Amino acid sequence: MRAARPRAGLDGAMTTTTAPTVTLLHGAQMPRLGLGTWPMDDAAAEVTVATAIELGYRLVDTAENYGNERGVGRGLKASGLPRDELFVTTKFNKRWHGVELAAEAYERSLDRLGLEYIDLLLIHWPNPGQDRYVEAVQGLARLLEQGRLRAIGTSNFKPAHLERVIAETGVVPDVNQIQLSPTVTRESTRAYHAEHGIVTQSWSPIGGQSNDVLREPVVVEVAARHGRTPAQVVLRWHMELGLATVPKSSDPERLRQNLDIFDFSLTADEVAAISALDQGDAAGADSDAFGH
Repeated sequence: MRAARPRAGLDGAMTTTTAPTVTLLHGAQMPRLGLGTWPMDDAAAEVTVATAIELGYRLVDTAENYGNERGVGRGLKASGLPRDELFVTTKFNKRWHGVELAAEAYERSLDRLGLEYIDLLLIHWPNPGQDRYVEAVQGLARLLEQGRLRAIGTSNFKPAHLERVIAETGVVPDVNQIQLSPTVTRESTRAYHAEHGIVTQSWSPIGGQSNDVLREPVVVEVAARHGRTPAQVVLRWHMELGLATVPKSSDPERLRQNLDIFDFSLTADEVAAISALDQGDAAGADSDAFGH
């Protein structure tokens, strides 16, 4: 399947295609590339979500902590696309780590989004100092069993956190969304995910607001070789590694470019050269020390 790229159909109308999907453990089909919405406010999220969907995006990622679920919901509605053609992800904070509390967090997000269901619900951070993330996963599992979610997941969980969850509950999340870019490649975490059938979804995929990775000579060189932007090359690197990702932009042209990465490939040598920019896990957020 090709990425969304406007083109003229037989009747002259402009049509789009969408990002390819990956089948999650519990059966849902999730687009491999979607729209991240942090740190947009409600107003920006409403406009950007509607624009992104028009361009071909089908996955939209938000969170309680982003404070923009209402705007995201308005953008989804404004797009006019049928709900079953969209994949919506949100996340809840540590105050909702509990079996019943996770259900309450879900209902609150539904209300803010104005939706009947959410496709994927994530625990935003493990907060191991609080030591209730296992109960939070049990709450997600109950929602899944009740048919109220299509998929469940975690965010910023380390293999040690996942190992405990699986050992104590038998529940394997569909997705673990983690900070991952060419400078924070999380190789050992990706290997653990692959072993257990967990999809790795990257946040901050092009390295964060500084965009330093886009100025790295190897990235610039590969981009010139392919006639692409550095950001497109980095996002393609995520695809070559078998990852899913949710880059954020509110600029329509960048939104279009970010999705237009499915008609070229990187060589194994190019992937390795970009991966060599890795600075180790210490260069990313430490979820044993940070969380909300």
